[in-house]
Amino acid sequence: MGQMAMGDKPTFPSERTIETMIELARCPRSHRILVSGSDGANRIFDLNRRGFSRVATTATCGLPHGQYDVAWIEWNQYSIKALETTLNWLVHFLAPKSVLVIWIGSDVVTDKVRLEWTIERLGFDLEAVTRSAHGLAMSARRVDVDQQAVAA
Repeated sequence: MGQMAMGDKPTFPSERTIETMIELARCPRSHRILVSGSDGANRIFDLNRRGFSRVATTATCGLPHGQYDVAWIEWNQYSIKALETTLNWLVHFLAPKSVLVIWIGSDVVTDKVRLEWTIERLGFDLEAVTRSAHGLAMSARRVDVDQQAVAA
């Protein structure tokens, strides 16, 4: 472990994950966030502690009708194909100008190109990708429908 100055508190991988994902989401605390992943319940508490009060998990989110501004996905234990299936389902819960933030644990074998293609196919532009010893984080913003019409 690296050296810490006096008064610094240790940062664990889960804390780094949360901070990285908050940075990538770039959303105000008033936005509605949908959390997906095996640690979703704990992420609600982590986000609430940081002032994000409008957070739900995929187990408590209700019916899909574009009501969430951010989808926050932590993917630690399944294949990229399973993640694609989740994204195909999850996208219906997201608002037209939403952000998708994905953390993929280092234990998951990733096909980054396939994941990028899936994100684009779902109508998102990849904005940022960052790697660490603990995984890969990426953010994508939904392409504005009006911009898509102009481009066509």
